[in-house]
Amino acid sequence: MKTVATNRKAYHDYFIEETYETGMVLTGTEVKSLRAGRANLVDGFGRIKNGEVFINNLHISPYEQGNIANVEPLRERKLLLNKTEINRLAGKVKEKGYTLIPLKIYFKHGFAKLELGLGKGKAQYDKRHTIAEKEAKRDMARAFKEKHKPKR
Repeated sequence: MKTVATNRKAYHDYFIEETYETGMVLTGTEVKSLRAGRANLVDGFGRIKNGEVFINNLHISPYEQGNIANVEPLRERKLLLNKTEINRLAGKVKEKGYTLIPLKIYFKHGFAKLELGLGKGKAQYDKRHTIAEKEAKRDMARAFKEKHKPKR
């Protein structure tokens, strides 16, 4: 599995409750651009329209050696999920505070896949709490390392 792009900011801004592996409907030049690692997930979000899931604001840069087949970098792209997953997501997204966030793009068996997360937005105090927990863990690991350092 070759990871093309990850959205680390998503874990900072949202509580990710569920993840789904989805396929994407792409053109040839978009796939070549992804293989070159030219994608940005930061502003992306998912939307359900007419029983289908689409990803918006997922930036895939135009392929440099491409021709007129290059498409708009921020176009809406269809995601491939089965009907039960779509219905489940639609029910969850209708609840207040839930949204669909792209987490990671990778290649699996030659196909481009997108890991889609169902997340609930964090408040500012939740973000501060998460940062404080991370720093506390880092300090404990550092102290443990110092305490169990081999003596010479």
